[in-house]
Amino acid sequence: MNNIYGFTREKLEEYFLSIGEKKFKALQVFEWLYEKKNHNVEEWSNLKKEIREKIMNDFSFERPKIIRMERDTLTRKYLFELKDNNHIEAVVMYHDYGISLCVSSQVGCNMGCRFCESGRLKKVRNLETFEMVSQILEIEEDIGDRISSVVIMGIGEPLDNYENVLAFIHIINDAKGLALGIRHITLSTSGLVPKIYDLMKENIQINLAVSLHAPNDTIRNQIMKVNQVYNISQLIQAIKDYIAHTNRRVTIEYVMLKGINDSEVCAIELAHVLKGMNIYVNLIPYNETNHINLYKSDAEMISAFCKKLKELGINVTIRKEFGSKISAACGQLRSKEVEK
Repeated sequence: MNNIYGFTREKLEEYFLSIGEKKFKALQVFEWLYEKKNHNVEEWSNLKKEIREKIMNDFSFERPKIIRMERDTLTRKYLFELKDNNHIEAVVMYHDYGISLCVSSQVGCNMGCRFCESGRLKKVRNLETFEMVSQILEIEEDIGDRISSVVIMGIGEPLDNYENVLAFIHIINDAKGLALGIRHITLSTSGLVPKIYDLMKENIQINLAVSLHAPNDTIRNQIMKVNQVYNISQLIQAIKDYIAHTNRRVTIEYVMLKGINDSEVCAIELAHVLKGMNIYVNLIPYNETNHINLYKSDAEMISAFCKKLKELGINVTIRKEFGSKISAACGQLRSKEVEK
C-alpha cells in the first residue's frame, strides 16, 4: 500500500483524476496533512465521506517512530525505527537564525568514506520518500516548533537515492506542503558526478554541498572510495558546470583530519584547485568515533588552515561544533543500536 506522505501534490492530483475526482482534492489533502497536521481522515470535513473512505483504503499513514533521543546544549540526535526494524537517525541543530534538521536518505551507505561511521555499516536499502518526510513531521511534533531549514546530510548518499530524494524536496518545498523555502534546503553529495549533472538539469535552486575533504587525488583516494570512480578533476568540472548553469554558489565541505589533510601545503593546494570558483569552503572539525582510527585536527591547525585559505582569496568558514558530547557523528547512534 502506498504511503500518503510519499506523494507529491502532482502525484496526488494524478491519483484523484484516476478515480474520477477533481485534481484540486490533492490541495485539500495537503492542507490537512501539512498545514493542519491532521492525519485523521474522518475529520477531513471538506471531503465527501466516499472520498475519505477511498483514501483510507488506498493509502497508509504510518510513520517511522522515534525510539531514542540524545540531547546536548544546541543539538538533539534522534534514532528512528522503520517498519522493517531498520534504524536511521536525524539531528536537530539550534542556531541563532532558526532550527535546522539533518535528515538521512538511506539505511546505511555504500560510499565507504573512511572517516564516516555511516559507511562502516553498508547500505541496506534506500529510504522511501515518506520515511524522509516523516523525520521532519515527527521531530517537529516532538520539539513543538517548526524546522526552518533542512540538510540532506545524514546517513546515506542522497544522489544514490535520486528519485525519492527529489520527491522529498518537492513535498517539503511545496507551499501547501511543509512550505520550506527552496534556498533553505541543502543537499550534500560525496561527488556522484553524473547525478550532479542530473540535478543541474532539474533547475531547482537548492543549496548544493560537495564533500571534497582533500586537495588532491592521492589523499582523496585514501579517504573516499568514490574518488576512484570520479576523481577531483571530474568533480571540479561538474561543480563548475553546475555553478554556470544554476548561477548558485556551491559549498565545499572539508572535514579536518589530523595529519592527513590539514597541513599548510594542503591549504595551498586546495586554494589552487578552487581558485576563481563561486564557492565557499566549510571547514568541519571531525567528530571522532570509537570504531575509526582517525582524529580531529588541533584547533590551532584548523585556524591556520582557514587563515591560509583566506590569504589566498578563498571564502571560508569553520563550522561550529555541534553534538560533540553525544553520538552526533553521522551513523553513530544507529551503529550503537545495530551492535546491541
